[in-house]
This record gives sequence, C-alpha cells and structure tokens, in this order.
Amino acid sequence: MSTRGHDIEVAPASDQVVVRVGDVVVATSSRPVVLTETGCPPRYYLPAEDVKTDLLRSSDTTSHCPFKGDAVYFSVETDGGVAEDVIWSYPEPFPRVEQVKDLYAFWSEKPGVTLEVNGQA
Repeated sequence: MSTRGHDIEVAPASDQVVVRVGDVVVATSSRPVVLTETGCPPRYYLPAEDVKTDLLRSSDTTSHCPFKGDAVYFSVETDGGVAEDVIWSYPEPFPRVEQVKDLYAFWSEKPGVTLEVNGQA
C-alpha cells in the first residue's frame, strides 16, 4: 500500500521470533505478522497467546500514527525491574493495517530488549 510516497506492507510470516527483556523471555512466536513501513525497520507483531501477558503493565502512554491509527503502550515487569513502554499495540488500527489489531510489537531499540528472528538478533 502506498500513500504519497509512504509504503506500508503487512504480511503473515513463519519466522521464529523470541523477545527478551533482560534475561526473561517475554514472547516466543512462530506466527508473527510483519509490518514494513517507509523509514522504519520491519516490525514483528505477535499474537497475545505467544506473549507472557502476565508480565505486561498497561501504560498511560499513547501515540498516533497517520498511517496505522492510535497505539497503546505496555511496560514489562520482571524480577529485574520495569522496562517502561517497550511494547505497543493497535486496538483499533486503520483498515489498511487491520491485520495488526490487538497484536503486540516490541521496541527492540530500547535498552535491555532483545528481539531474535530465526536465531539472529
């Protein structure tokens, strides 16, 4: 999909994705949805069933993307502490990216967050 030079593609994948916060595995999935967007790294969105949602704490942080909609954020709480706003989700995404509805994406750029795809960080 392209809008005025801005492309977004959303596609299911069979990659094996493992997300850690510190030393704690927070998510493991072999059924991610990959969103590629102009100017951004590919983002892996994972189903809630593949995420340890008991470690998530809802945040007051929100953001708006003119291409995807309004995102809500979550922090991860482990014995090692709290990693603030390292996960986001789109509860009501725009129709063009409806495949990411209620899936979780991870800020792998944040300190302490590691995202591995097929064994590669």
